[in-house]
Amino acid sequence: MVDDDGLVLTSVAKVLSRAGYDVLTAADGESALRHAESGPIDGAIVDYTLSRETGLGILQRLLEIHPMCVRILITGRTDTYVYEEAINEGEVDRILRKPFAPQELLQQVDEAFQRRERSDQRVSGARSEEERNHLAEVLRRDQLGLALQRIVDVSKGEPRSVAWEALLRPRHHRLDSPSKLFDLAERHHRVLEVGSHVLGLALATLAKMSDRALLFVNLHPHQLGHPDRLARDLEPFGKRARRVALELTERSRLQDIDRWEESVRIIQERGFSLAVDDLGAGYSSLSILADIQPQYIKLDMSLVRRVQENPGKQRLVSLMRQFGDATDATVIAEGVESAEESRALVDCGIRWMQGYLYGHPDEDVTRTAAPVRASGRRRPRGASARTTSTSEA
Repeated sequence: MVDDDGLVLTSVAKVLSRAGYDVLTAADGESALRHAESGPIDGAIVDYTLSRETGLGILQRLLEIHPMCVRILITGRTDTYVYEEAINEGEVDRILRKPFAPQELLQQVDEAFQRRERSDQRVSGARSEEERNHLAEVLRRDQLGLALQRIVDVSKGEPRSVAWEALLRPRHHRLDSPSKLFDLAERHHRVLEVGSHVLGLALATLAKMSDRALLFVNLHPHQLGHPDRLARDLEPFGKRARRVALELTERSRLQDIDRWEESVRIIQERGFSLAVDDLGAGYSSLSILADIQPQYIKLDMSLVRRVQENPGKQRLVSLMRQFGDATDATVIAEGVESAEESRALVDCGIRWMQGYLYGHPDEDVTRTAAPVRASGRRRPRGASARTTSTSEA
């Protein structure tokens, strides 16, 4: 509520507060805009005549900051051009003429919000239908693929390929990244379908690789909450399960997922290995290691980046390697981009590494299976490690 008349400002705020609205008040445009920039505003009631500017100017700036904000102008003026200006230039939802009774104020405010809500629902419904169509296209057509990125063992000096991580690569013109795909799948409750497709792609990829190849495949946290569905998805792997490590991200909270223990037990009984991904970047801290006792621990790239310059990171990486040794878990450093990072990690006792230094993700399985040497090249200028890194998918 914006008005330089203190009595009107206080009276209107009191009426709205009693009706259940949370009200912020301002006596001038500068104060009003500070409120708007500090957080979301659902509606604005602004007096047309202020001491330094018109209320329309404030409403126009609020429109830029919060496009969905309901805008109501109050005025004691009767000039026709004021109303024309308010509608044509200010894009005002309602004009309330002074003086007005409390009930009239509440009626106008309530009606303005109801009208905006109906409009939002129409827009949301159309957008929702379009999103469902995009998801159907991705899942019905051949628009999901996997790229493989090497994981190497550097313990003998020359990097040696020991495993690959399968990274989801959507080919849809709108859903062109794993994050976009899963964001939409979560909104429309189709994560399990996407997860099933990913596991199916992983099985097909295994068939094209060496019998000794180890493949890391990400599981979405939602899949852990449906052990029966997960068991059906994993059954076709059969004896190939020993060649698959299923990654559970440390960014999820296992405690918030019903039946996750049952899913972990199924994974282990079927012969799959377990890996904790993104360690050092999530919510669960070290508790997830005690909960699932993984065979592989993947350190998040935030711990790896410029580790050679940070003694604190080096101590933490060394401690994680010691923990891995004590629990028979292999520690893998993700996102290694430079020879300096690699040498510092070796000094910390890390032997398995993954990142651009050892190869970019590749969708050609036959080419990916070739021998590997460290390229020594950093990522291309301007490329984002986060968008194509192992932790993206």
